[in-house]
Amino acid sequence: MQDSELLQESDPRETMEVPHHRARPGDPCVMVIFGAGGDMTRRLMMPSLYNLSRSGLLPAAFVPIGVDLAQGSSASWRDHLYDAVKASRGDEFDDAVWQRLGENMVYVQGDLTQPELYGKIEQAVAQATQNHGTRGNAIFYLAVADRFFGTIIDRLAEVGLTREPRDNTGARKYWRRVVIEKPFGHSLEDARALNNRILRTLDEDQIFRIDHYLGKETVQSIMAFRFANGLFEPIWNRDRIDHVQITAAETVGVEKRGKFYEATGALRDMVPNHIFTLVSMVAMEPTTGFDAAAIRTKKAELFAAMPPIKPERAVRGQYGPGSVLGKPMHGYREEPDVSPTSSVETYCAARLEIDNWRWAGVPFYFRTGKHLARRSTEIAIRFRKAPYAAFHGTPVASLPPNWLVLSIAPEEGISLQFEVKRPGPLVDLSAVKMDFRYDDWFPKDSSTGYETLIYDVMIGDPTLFMRADMVEHAWRIVQPVLDNWAAEKPNFPNYASGSEGPAEANTLFGAVEGKRGWRPIDPGSEGRG
Repeated sequence: MQDSELLQESDPRETMEVPHHRARPGDPCVMVIFGAGGDMTRRLMMPSLYNLSRSGLLPAAFVPIGVDLAQGSSASWRDHLYDAVKASRGDEFDDAVWQRLGENMVYVQGDLTQPELYGKIEQAVAQATQNHGTRGNAIFYLAVADRFFGTIIDRLAEVGLTREPRDNTGARKYWRRVVIEKPFGHSLEDARALNNRILRTLDEDQIFRIDHYLGKETVQSIMAFRFANGLFEPIWNRDRIDHVQITAAETVGVEKRGKFYEATGALRDMVPNHIFTLVSMVAMEPTTGFDAAAIRTKKAELFAAMPPIKPERAVRGQYGPGSVLGKPMHGYREEPDVSPTSSVETYCAARLEIDNWRWAGVPFYFRTGKHLARRSTEIAIRFRKAPYAAFHGTPVASLPPNWLVLSIAPEEGISLQFEVKRPGPLVDLSAVKMDFRYDDWFPKDSSTGYETLIYDVMIGDPTLFMRADMVEHAWRIVQPVLDNWAAEKPNFPNYASGSEGPAEANTLFGAVEGKRGWRPIDPGSEGRG
């Protein structure tokens, strides 16, 4: 058989396979999890650690130390998490992997605000260093309410747990890192105060402000898609792109998070972190290298080029009763722990501007909300229409525009919509779409989205984490909207559960912006212009 025949019969994916690097295991360490009995630890943290262990990326010398107020023991904490991890893996659950992870688990009970707890933590870290070879390295993961962030970091510093001593050559004897969950502040003033407080005892390279959106494969691949393909980067600018739409739609409501949502709302919960993370990946300038400092500097420069959102270019909404995916749903004000007269938004949308050479005049629209028609997270880039002079006499005015859509959830992939000639004797154009799905090309992985981020903390790579200046810029951009909304009482509820959101969101495109409009949230619908 000829070589050419062999090539034709082989899987085309094999001919395109490029050798890839295998990651090394993380550094030996302990991970002290504040909020060990919480939902985040049960649903996300421990399944992520299990997945890292299964893939060989968890260090052999690794000790999870759980900290919480509830009474318990190391054995009871381990048993409590066993069922959650097993459920997350289904039939693929491997008891041997769990055994490796669970055998060193330690539980420390105490009040997060009391100094005596931190003496017990110090002792547990020292014992892990002595008995398990963790070399003094420690991650302190703050999976707790944000009101405890400053207190925990202050207390850790008081007993020296965040100190990184140096040897005679100036090298660190061991490292100490702190992971902080969102929300990082509730306003610009609050974020600045929190940054100032924690930077009194920590260096910036010890702080990892985590955003699980950056653990999603498609999000991480945006930079590779842009900068590794000569096809796209030359047209990634105001000359070729009409506008960008970012959607993060959920079918779930606030569930049992009423207390949290009443103090937060959709804008604080999603925009300064998740939405701006997506904006930064799409809009940042190319870097001279893919090191953490270069990438984070480019992202910070992008945020600095974004003026504050004008209140008249932002819309808020709150869901009322309706039907989601065929099931009847009640309104936000009927949710547990929610005020019957609540003015908290469960939906927000706005128009962003970027005042730099690449994006001047290109609007970025975003929307996010709960109890919407479908679950869908995507970045949709609409290109400017081509001149249709050569196609006079054909119905080109009705053709949809070219869209490049980066799908993040529920399926991860990339699609490109463009025009072709319909088969037949007439020159009749038709819109078609090419789709790439990760699951079609790569093994399916039941990751939580946290694995990459936790691993990066273990190896000290801050590329995917927010820096202090980036956080403050994000709050600066949204602060005028927050101030305006606090001063005005909205007419809520203003959209039905299961809908596409409040009708007012359509006004963001304006009367003079041609045929722009929101793409339907339902992924089965055709995109609008």
